[in-house]
Amino acid sequence: MIKRAIAERINNALAKKKAVTIMGPRQVGKSTLADSIIPKDERILEINGDNTDVRNMFVDVDEAKIKTLIGNNNFLFVDEAQKIQNVGNMLKIVADKFKDVKIIVTGSSAFKQTEAVNESLTGRKREFKLYPFSFKEMSDYTSVLEESRMIDHRLIYGYYPEVVTSPGDEKEVIKELIDSYLYKDVLEENNIAKPDKLVKLVQALAFQIGSTVSATELAGLVGIDSKTVERYIEILEKSYIIFTLPSYAKNQRNELKFARKLYFWDMGIRNGVIGNMAPVSLRSPEELGHMWENFVIAERLKRNEYAGRTFVQHYFWRTQQKKEVDLIEIEDGLITGYEIKWKEGKRVGAPASFTATYSDAHFECITPKNLMRFLM
Repeated sequence: MIKRAIAERINNALAKKKAVTIMGPRQVGKSTLADSIIPKDERILEINGDNTDVRNMFVDVDEAKIKTLIGNNNFLFVDEAQKIQNVGNMLKIVADKFKDVKIIVTGSSAFKQTEAVNESLTGRKREFKLYPFSFKEMSDYTSVLEESRMIDHRLIYGYYPEVVTSPGDEKEVIKELIDSYLYKDVLEENNIAKPDKLVKLVQALAFQIGSTVSATELAGLVGIDSKTVERYIEILEKSYIIFTLPSYAKNQRNELKFARKLYFWDMGIRNGVIGNMAPVSLRSPEELGHMWENFVIAERLKRNEYAGRTFVQHYFWRTQQKKEVDLIEIEDGLITGYEIKWKEGKRVGAPASFTATYSDAHFECITPKNLMRFLM
């Protein structure tokens, strides 16, 4: 079994009698992780929000009903909590009245029910995010050398657990993930009025990874208004399909101040939504550069999240003259800039306008050659 990077931190939180929430997209192993953590000798009450009868059960909740449900169990596991109405009230009752009951909650959407969970457990929980496998997790499972040899493959098929563990069937698994999770679940859970427009938007974003995007431009491409574009982007972000990097600026007149880039959490999903699973050798240099940038930034964000680097802020930097730094990290006041290059070549330095403005910043170029140190 491939060990998940946050398992030890979750165990530590439970030992401190904190409720644990594990958020992340569907099919990344949240339930599997929870099952591996909960000791087999515990008396477990498992509630799954995918089941209709469970959802009906919690339309009305009160302490008497919860007491009957808990019984003599000492562990509560709530799976897909975002689908359960009043889940926040239920968890608050358990946390307040059954203090010896340990709690693990999973969810695949950061919308209203998940927010209710967070509110109900304020000050009594630790929240963790789980994504598809990471470069570090796979390197720990096999070896850094072996995983480095798989980079071309990961750039095309990504890191979803079932994809990784189904060699030869990657395309079929990715198609099923897109059809059943990305579109079906997202559309059903968020009452999308124009599903064909959401599909077009996801495809448009997939073609624009590594580029700045605007709601107005996307609205023209997709055929909806810019407010709907913004709503759909929010849904895709909170469903852990894409993430945003805002621009970083220090009030210099030539810096972009309100721009943003959008990336996919998984390259297999990105390639699948545009229907292009061609190998790296058949990609154009420009597309391959954008794919590498997406891959490296997503893996770095996973690495920081799993390491508990809570206060790291991530940006990109660009001027109106198109001088750019692909990734900016700010932690404890220290600025580090990263240029991300697929092709090895001459040494890449920071743009002069960047070093002039941020003279104390560190700078580094990330290529396949030094990726290991960057992601381990």
